[in-house]
Amino acid sequence: MPLNIDWQQILLHLLNFIILFAGLWLLLYKPVRKFMQKRKDEYEKQDAESERKQTEASRLRAQYEQKLADADAEIEAKRADARKTMDAYAAMRKNAAQEEADSILKEARENAVREKEKSVREARREISALAAEATEKLALRETASEAFDQFLDAAEAQEKKGDNE
Repeated sequence: MPLNIDWQQILLHLLNFIILFAGLWLLLYKPVRKFMQKRKDEYEKQDAESERKQTEASRLRAQYEQKLADADAEIEAKRADARKTMDAYAAMRKNAAQEEADSILKEARENAVREKEKSVREARREISALAAEATEKLALRETASEAFDQFLDAAEAQEKKGDNE
């Protein structure tokens, strides 16, 4: 053997290395690979589940936002209806107040006309009475100036009486 190389020893070491490699392969590599594959599958499953939940959450969020928008629109519609109802009620109250004011004004005018006519009738009656009294006194032949003075005094008394009322 020229360099002191023993082929039998090399082959035995090679066989030991192959047995060691096969043993380690079976004992370590396969279980570690299996564990790593299982872990990878679990992470992928969690990622898929997370993605699914995120998609569902996004869908629910969009749905809730749509419901909120619909609720806001409904609230605004109800506000508009309430505003219209209030405006109609206010217009109705205004018209009723205007009609009441018109009727009060009409009644006041009618009362004023009646009072005026009553005053005119009373004044005519008094003037007639005074004229009749004056003619009676003239008929009794009292002096003309005395009868005229009495007529004027009676007219002044009536005027003062009319001003006091």
